[in-house]
Amino acid sequence: MRGLVEADPVVLIEIAGVIATEGRPPSENVTRIAQDHAARLIEADKARLRAAVEQAILGRDVDAALEWLRQTGILSVLFPELAATVDLVQETGRQHKDVWDHTKQVVRQTVGRPLVRWAALLHDIGKVPTRTFTPEGVHFHGHAEVGARMFDKVSNRFAFSRDERQTIRFLVKHHLRTNQYSDQWTDSAVRRFHREMGAHMTDLLDLSRADITSKRPGRRKQLLEQISALSERVERLVAADAKLPPLPGGVGNAIMTAFELAPSRLIGDLKRKLEAQIESGELEARREDAYYVAYIARHDLVPDIAPEKKAAIIEAGGLVGDDALVADLEGPHKGIDRDDPSPGVLACGHDPDNDPCVHRDADPDDPNLRR
Repeated sequence: MRGLVEADPVVLIEIAGVIATEGRPPSENVTRIAQDHAARLIEADKARLRAAVEQAILGRDVDAALEWLRQTGILSVLFPELAATVDLVQETGRQHKDVWDHTKQVVRQTVGRPLVRWAALLHDIGKVPTRTFTPEGVHFHGHAEVGARMFDKVSNRFAFSRDERQTIRFLVKHHLRTNQYSDQWTDSAVRRFHREMGAHMTDLLDLSRADITSKRPGRRKQLLEQISALSERVERLVAADAKLPPLPGGVGNAIMTAFELAPSRLIGDLKRKLEAQIESGELEARREDAYYVAYIARHDLVPDIAPEKKAAIIEAGGLVGDDALVADLEGPHKGIDRDDPSPGVLACGHDPDNDPCVHRDADPDDPNLRR
């Protein structure tokens, strides 16, 4: 074995692949050889290194393989970001697995698709630089976004294509997004979530399910049901949207009223432009008429409109007549959607059990909120 490793250090990662497949650790002699030659892996061929690591993380007993990589020092060579999570506590005043143990469990629980397992392996590396202590506990503000940036450095050690790097980075960055879901989300918010997740939707939901490692009675069941509810709601809306036209029925009249236009070919052209933007994801389908009127004004799609009239339409958020007066009395339209599930709405980025954090718009004095 020593001769094989001296000739080709990637053999060490292939040993980890055998451990992941068979669940049996190698002899102490082999472990010592691995410790002696771990540093040489930094110069190994990136494509072969990636293939060997992938074989190990796809195995049934991947947690045993990862632990062996830690014991031999290989983890510190190839994944110093992961090695730093060992003994990184996630909660104060309560016994809980560290980030490393949590990561091993998540990888083992993840579906056996390579890129999803890579994302599971690296999803919490951002917790190391973001950990803070407050009287309320341990927090990891923005760790998903930080972890996504850290992945850029990790990816340079392995042979990933551009698309593969983008997928893993996306999953690391957004792995907390499903935590924000509640049945209070509007259909518009659910559609936005689905559109923003795009082709990564299935992978993200599977990663979110694997990221649940809570041992609290009923907690795991509750979180899995939350993810299933989101998935089912997306499917229902997609099916419903496929049967309905993208624009509301009265949008043509709303355009004519707002811009003082007579019926003409221009109205049809504007509606087709709106439908094209909906198809591309630039606009949402079946929103209120004012939403589309404001878009038309902002993008100067109607020729020869006086600048002051266009500015008034934009200021009113596309509302006209009595609706605009009511909006003016209630306050200027700011375009804020409180149901927007975009990144960054979390007040904290932590919780090993995936507890939802407080929304920034929530009342900080509400005793029912988990701070």
